[in-house]
Amino acid sequence: MVIEQGLNPIDDKLRATLMAVAPGTELRDGLERILRGRTGGLIVLGFDQAVEDICSGGFVLDVPFSATRLRELAKMDGAVVLDSQGERIVRAAVQLLPDPAIPTTESGTRHRTAERVAKQTGFPVISVSQSMNIVALYVGAGRHVLEDPEDLASRTKQALAALERYRDRLDDVSSTLATLELEDLVTVRDVAAVAGRLEMVWRIGAEINALLAELGTEGRLLGLQYEELIAGVDTDRRLLIRDYIDVTQPGQDVDTVLAALGRIESNDLLDAATVAEQIGLAGQGTGVDGAVSPRGFRALAKVPRISSAIAERIVDHFQSLQRILAASHEDLQAVEGVGEQRAKNVRENLSRIAEMALMDRYV
Repeated sequence: MVIEQGLNPIDDKLRATLMAVAPGTELRDGLERILRGRTGGLIVLGFDQAVEDICSGGFVLDVPFSATRLRELAKMDGAVVLDSQGERIVRAAVQLLPDPAIPTTESGTRHRTAERVAKQTGFPVISVSQSMNIVALYVGAGRHVLEDPEDLASRTKQALAALERYRDRLDDVSSTLATLELEDLVTVRDVAAVAGRLEMVWRIGAEINALLAELGTEGRLLGLQYEELIAGVDTDRRLLIRDYIDVTQPGQDVDTVLAALGRIESNDLLDAATVAEQIGLAGQGTGVDGAVSPRGFRALAKVPRISSAIAERIVDHFQSLQRILAASHEDLQAVEGVGEQRAKNVRENLSRIAEMALMDRYV
C-alpha cells in the first residue's frame, strides 16, 4: 500500500513516525511487549550530537534492534536511544537531561522529558505509560497517542463510507460541469460547486490517509479501497484551477489557490460565493451567476496520448475550450508539436467526448 506524501493534514515527520510504529513492525511489537509487561519506557528515535549531549549515564550498545531487546532494556530505569532508522539500539538506561526551560504541557516526569527532548533534538520520542497503559508519540511540538488497531480500523471504515458518498456526488457535479463546458453555459456557481466538492473529498481522503499510516499492515485492504476512491482527485483539482484562474493576475497560480481553498472552513465549502472568491472568480459577471469559460485543460486531459506539455501548448494557442472545439485539423496542426496524427486524435476524441456528454445529459 502506498501512502501518498503530503496528502494529509498531519506533518510528514509524524506520518513517517506513525508508519515506523504501525502494527506489523518490529518496533510496534517491542512497544506492545512493554505495555504487556507494565514497565513503561522512553525511546528516542534518532541519535546525533544533540542527543548525546543530553544523555547522562547508561551504557553504549550499538547492537541490532529487536523487539525482545527493547522489552528487556525497558525494564531498567532510563531511556533507550535508537538510530534514526530504528535498526540499531545505540544507548540504553540513559538519563535524558533536556533544557528545563523548554515549555511543556505534560505533568508526568516521563512525558515531560519526552516532550522536551522531542522539541530540543528534533527527533521523535516515544513514551510508554505504565500507569495509563498508553503509547504517546512526541514529534516536534506535537503529541499523538496510538490507538487500538481495531478502533482505528472501525474509524477508517466509517471514513471510507463517507468518502464513497462524497465521491459519488463529486462525480455527478463534475460530469454536469463537463457538459456545461462543452455547451459554453458555465457559471461561477457551477465551478465553485465542483471546487468545493473536490476540496471536501480531498480532506476526507487526508484523514483516511493518516489513519492508514497508523494502521500499517492491518490496513492493507482498506488502503486498496482508499486508493480507488481518491484516484485522480489531486489531478482534477489542479486541472479545474488551471481552467478558470486568471493567470494574468498576481498570486493566481495553482498552488496558491489550492492553499486558499484549504483554509476555508468545512461548513463553507458548499457556499459558492466563498469558494469563488478564493479561486478568483468572485468579481466576474454578476456574482455567482456570472458566465465563465474554461481554457480547456480538463477536456484535453480526457484525450488519450496527449501529454501535459502538448495540452498546454494547445491551450496557450487557442486560449479557450470553445476555440479548441471549433478548431479544424489544420488549425490544430499549427500548434508546435501537434502533427497530423495528434490533430486527428484531438479532433476525434473531443467530438466523441462531446457527443457522450450530451447523450448522458439529455437521453
